Amino acid sequence: MNKYLLSLTAAAFVWTANAQQSPSLTDKDYAHAENFLGYNTEQLVDHGRVMPNWLPGDKFWYRILTSQGSEFILVDPAKKTRGQAFDHQKLAAAISTATGKTYEASKLPFRTFSFSDDLKSISFSADGKSWKCDLQSYQCTPDNAMVGQSKAHTRRRGGDDEVASPDGSQVAYIKDYNLWVRNIKTGKETQLTTDGVKDFGYATDNAGWKSSDGPIVRWSPDSKKIATFKQDQRNVGDMYLVTTNVGHPTLKAWKYPLPGDKEIAMISRVIINVDEPKVINIQVAPDPHRATLSDDIASSGTFDDVDWTADASKLAFVSTSRDHKQEKFRIADAATGAVKEVFEETVATQYESGQGTINWKYLAKTNEIIWFSERDNWGHLYLYDALTGKVKNQITKGDWAVTEILKVDEKNRQIYFLADGREPGNPYYTHLYKVGFNGKALTLLSPGDGTHQISLSPDENYFIDSYSKFDVPPVTVLRDLNGKLISNLEKTDISRLLASGWKAPIPVTVKAHDGQTDIYGVMFVPTHMDPNKKYPIINNIYPGPQGGSVGNWGFASAHGDCQALAELGFVVVKIEGTSNPLRSKSYHDMNYGHMSENTLPDQVTAMQQLAQKYPYIDINKAGIWGHSGGGFATAAAMFRFPDFFKVGISESGNHENRNYEDDWGERYIGLLTTQADGTSNYEAQANQNYAKNLKGKLMLAHGLMDDNVPPYNTLLVIEALEKANKDYDLVVFPNNAHGYGQNSYYMMRRRWDYFVKNLAGAETPKEYVLKTKADPRNSAQ
Repeated sequence: MNKYLLSLTAAAFVWTANAQQSPSLTDKDYAHAENFLGYNTEQLVDHGRVMPNWLPGDKFWYRILTSQGSEFILVDPAKKTRGQAFDHQKLAAAISTATGKTYEASKLPFRTFSFSDDLKSISFSADGKSWKCDLQSYQCTPDNAMVGQSKAHTRRRGGDDEVASPDGSQVAYIKDYNLWVRNIKTGKETQLTTDGVKDFGYATDNAGWKSSDGPIVRWSPDSKKIATFKQDQRNVGDMYLVTTNVGHPTLKAWKYPLPGDKEIAMISRVIINVDEPKVINIQVAPDPHRATLSDDIASSGTFDDVDWTADASKLAFVSTSRDHKQEKFRIADAATGAVKEVFEETVATQYESGQGTINWKYLAKTNEIIWFSERDNWGHLYLYDALTGKVKNQITKGDWAVTEILKVDEKNRQIYFLADGREPGNPYYTHLYKVGFNGKALTLLSPGDGTHQISLSPDENYFIDSYSKFDVPPVTVLRDLNGKLISNLEKTDISRLLASGWKAPIPVTVKAHDGQTDIYGVMFVPTHMDPNKKYPIINNIYPGPQGGSVGNWGFASAHGDCQALAELGFVVVKIEGTSNPLRSKSYHDMNYGHMSENTLPDQVTAMQQLAQKYPYIDINKAGIWGHSGGGFATAAAMFRFPDFFKVGISESGNHENRNYEDDWGERYIGLLTTQADGTSNYEAQANQNYAKNLKGKLMLAHGLMDDNVPPYNTLLVIEALEKANKDYDLVVFPNNAHGYGQNSYYMMRRRWDYFVKNLAGAETPKEYVLKTKADPRNSAQ
């Protein structure tokens, strides 16, 4: 009996001792990590982002945040002047007198406001009342005209589901599957089409993964015609989601084509005369719902791949094949709908028109076309003869990539464009250039080491250039179109941020899995790192091939929760692997047809190389997490590299691309086909087929109302894990869509807990609440 009690006592002592040795994190530790989230760090950045509000004559004003509050700056490029837009002290005194409350010059009481075009008055709302202040006499009076201003503005410009004409006189909208216009001045409504029906309506916006009630249209420059389409979805398969609530759930059903479906959404192109309504059918066969950017033919904010001539007599457009391998450039006669076939480009994998914008221009006056192509392995511009369809000359060339055309100067035959990789250093840094149509006189317009964000003035005579790097805060300047410096606008001050303990992330360069190709990324380490300790490493992945893990290569006070996670005792990395865009065509195509690789061989070898270079990295404790495509990659990493990755968190992953919208897989894997063994070419891409390989800890998360990546993608993985008798953890958001909304902070906390417990082996504080808050400098004071 005594021996038994002695044994129990000894065992209890050993258990207690082991428990005491296990580290524990507290609320204080989590609060420290939270200090590195954007809503805390951004308010410590002064003289940062410049958001211009343009006035007639290329003048502009902007509001800049300072350590005291904010200032309003007025810039006149023609006079080369920059100064305060008004006397802040006098305006504060005037507002204080009018309202009976005391305000400081740097803390004026408004977030929403508007200046007159001549900048002689300002209107704003404060404490539920509207005011107008004269900026010459500095007298403030109640502004009854401002009451209901937002509603008047909506009536003037059109609502969210309306598209205004160029002259501002009318808005186009959809009603009962037909296209209508409303005269903004008189309110008169006119029905333009009559034969639209459910699933076969005019201008309807539905890419499966994205939809709205607004019309997809392109008004002609004279506001007398509309280019649009009639979209046939009648035989397209449906997707279903149901709400979670007390009582009967609500069913959401919509058209959502999948890879391999016999029927996908098709568009029949039309031109509609507005004044005397008439529908002119463009005389080509229906096109797949595709564009050179994506399957969302309004992804740039308007009807993509169409371009009116200045006199509205012709409409140029590009038709994209279902698999994105063939592009046809066509020109339609706006009066008859007759079509001229100009040229076509066919590629072996997938065509893209650049990054974020449509990079072709039809120049009717000279019968020329500026066209983007990767035919020489790099994204470049070519000049075509629109009459013959032949290439006149290549405009840009070299081992670098054009990303976006900003301006075409037809008179002087020059193109202004953004490009990556031409300057020495990081190939993802963006610069502005100009070049002649003939390919001569290529000129760098944005000097300065780093990546450049460019904003052209409305009259396109000047541009604002803000450039920075991960570890170098932005400098913002104003230049003319020759690149000549007009004014230094702002130099970002991060002294308060640095005083808080913040440290910049570390840019890294390693070799890809081929041992030859340079790949780039960024690393986050604890600000109070002990170089004698070992830290688990976590990979935050978004693999592409559409985008990439890093995203913006410029300065940011926070990159999601990467630094916050590092503060909890980790090294966090974001690596841009092969098969991601913004470099060569061959680089982008490295995983074409094999999307399941997800850049994972690059991620693994990059992490191993970093561990060799930085001894404080514990490569034996490797974790990974990602959202959407990153969720797909995370599960693939846990299943395909089970001995390397120990812990993973997969959020909203498109694990089975036969269950995700048709364009994604068909663009980057190819059309679904049956192979010699009877399986499809998509079979090897499906995560559930490898779930049995799981060895580590895996958390899956999904919103049950996710209309981008339907939750059945994750449910397939869950089913496979259960059949394989594998343990997993699950977080679901019953009524949330793809991004979880406000629940994203709950997911963040769960993510922290999961890595702390399972990768670092520490205890976490119970149900810590992230205390989100806005920058007080943006709030009414």
